[in-house]
Amino acid sequence: MSSEEEYEFDYSDEDEDMEDVDLMVQVENQYYAAKQFLEAEPPQRHGALTALAQVLELQTEQTDWGFKALKRIVKLHFELQQHAEAMRRYEELLGYTKTAVTRNVGEKGINSILDFVSTSKLLASCSEEDADDGVRKNSQVGGGHQLDKPPILLEVYALQIQMYTAQKDNKKLVSIYEKALRTKSGVAHPKIIGVIHECGGKMHMMQREWDKARSDFFSGFKSYDEAGEPRRLQCLKYLVLANMLSESQVNVFDSQEAKPYENDKEIVAMTKLTDAFLHDQIKTFEQVLSRHEEAIMADPFIKHYIDSLLRTIRSKVLLKIVKPYRTMDTQYIARELNGISLAEVESLLSALVLDRKIEARIDQVRHTLVLLDRKPEEKFQTSVQSWCDTLEKLHSLTVDRIGTSM
Repeated sequence: MSSEEEYEFDYSDEDEDMEDVDLMVQVENQYYAAKQFLEAEPPQRHGALTALAQVLELQTEQTDWGFKALKRIVKLHFELQQHAEAMRRYEELLGYTKTAVTRNVGEKGINSILDFVSTSKLLASCSEEDADDGVRKNSQVGGGHQLDKPPILLEVYALQIQMYTAQKDNKKLVSIYEKALRTKSGVAHPKIIGVIHECGGKMHMMQREWDKARSDFFSGFKSYDEAGEPRRLQCLKYLVLANMLSESQVNVFDSQEAKPYENDKEIVAMTKLTDAFLHDQIKTFEQVLSRHEEAIMADPFIKHYIDSLLRTIRSKVLLKIVKPYRTMDTQYIARELNGISLAEVESLLSALVLDRKIEARIDQVRHTLVLLDRKPEEKFQTSVQSWCDTLEKLHSLTVDRIGTSM
């Protein structure tokens, strides 16, 4: 290569770098030009929106200037009561938190929007009275009124809940979830309610609060079903999962809401798992898991709890196996539990002893389980506790059914 060619090649690289710098300067200048529309008296919001949109158009890739522009765009759409566009831009903004800015900057940006909405006069549109008035006007024949003031804050909470669920940031998820539950839903779209309850169910699952998770997933499923959302089937799977982990003896598919989906091809694997679980058929249960492994394990959330699910049904079956005996060979128990290892059997037995579900001593040398007699007062306490647990589950089921009929 000649010196002239080398010179031309080097010059070309420098030229490209200069073009990149020039473009970034243009993007930055355009952002500040857009801000001038907002600093005018009175603020020119529509002009600012157009100018901020040009910031995004100038970018060849996501940048921090684009993130700043989107923050202002979202707030402007909220101010102009263009709610659908505000939510669309908000979702676009979430994409920038993964690539263009640091996690800390991203969270500050999202929180600034949340603070803006929560302190804005726009919240007046979320009041129950306003929503009722909107419904009344919207139902007037020929009145020409349209209900165009959804509970915006709840929608923002729903989006933020989704983000924290994906990040597995349980501390922040709990905080936002509780705020969402305290917010009057008014005429919120059932899809939004479904999102909040589904994520709430996942939060309770992370905390191993199976009954609370079951209740939230049931509410989420009903809301999705009301909205005609395909997501209802996924939420129904989560409901079945939580129902088994809570050791409920109630079949999810006995409810009138879930019954129509019992034989759906996407649900059939969970239907078979439920049947095997309720009848303590450990071998059938594991066969279903093996036969439908691809369908069941395709969902990372369900996959995460399969080990807990196996442990739950094995513990159930183990209790039935040992109940009639005073001593048992732990190797026999291992065979009855579909050939699991002795270490797994001893781990299950230890947990049952610690949970006071059985009074027993494990002889690891002789591979023997020795069942012990309980004192009369301990038997009474156990019976009372079992009775209380049954009443609590019955109460939870009754609340779910009452909520369904309302």
